[in-house]
Amino acid sequence: MKVPLVYPKIQDSTACPLKKCIVFEKYDGTNLHWVWNKGWTHFGTRRDRFELNEEGIAEFNAAHPGLEEAVPIFNKTYRELGKYPIPHKYAADDGEVIIFTEFLGALSFAGTHQKNDPKRLILIDVATDYKGIGIVDPWSFAVDFGQFDDNPRNPAGSKIPEYHLAKIIYSGTYSGALSEDVRKGKYKVNEGVVCKGIVGDKLYMMKIKTNAYLERLKTEFKDNWGDYWE
Repeated sequence: MKVPLVYPKIQDSTACPLKKCIVFEKYDGTNLHWVWNKGWTHFGTRRDRFELNEEGIAEFNAAHPGLEEAVPIFNKTYRELGKYPIPHKYAADDGEVIIFTEFLGALSFAGTHQKNDPKRLILIDVATDYKGIGIVDPWSFAVDFGQFDDNPRNPAGSKIPEYHLAKIIYSGTYSGALSEDVRKGKYKVNEGVVCKGIVGDKLYMMKIKTNAYLERLKTEFKDNWGDYWE
């Protein structure tokens, strides 16, 4: 089923506020969303949604060749969130909580995936219609959903196998120097980063991609590289 754009288009960093922010790694994969409403009910891409049952999964796989591994990975990992109180914290009585993940493998590039390349899902954002919050602010997101990250350095100790929160690259005040450092490869990210913060009561998200990623786009897509840039 076609739906309005579920996850917003992220702007480039031209007008990024010089304010406090958290910078997360940006992953070169396919954005998928998963809906919680007293249980996991639906899923899909940024522009469509299917019931999370046998029929809906079959329809999704037929509509999106190359993404067939996504649901089995979700079932092993993020489905476990339903056993914890965190999703319930953000749910109104009859409201939705949506988690957004990036589906990718080591060889994924510009939204395409290799068949025999092992895939994973990385949690990049969470949204709720509770009290009109929308996408959860990055600080709450990092604390509430970071505690389940399958990382031996996680101090909370409450881990879900193969669950991965987007890597935090930097926390502090945004500056032009930060942007240049990202572009020049200081932070060792593949595609780039997303800066997230709050101005007033509004969430902003800005993306910065690396120069190395730009050169790869130009090599792979020639004159059409701009379709995949910022």
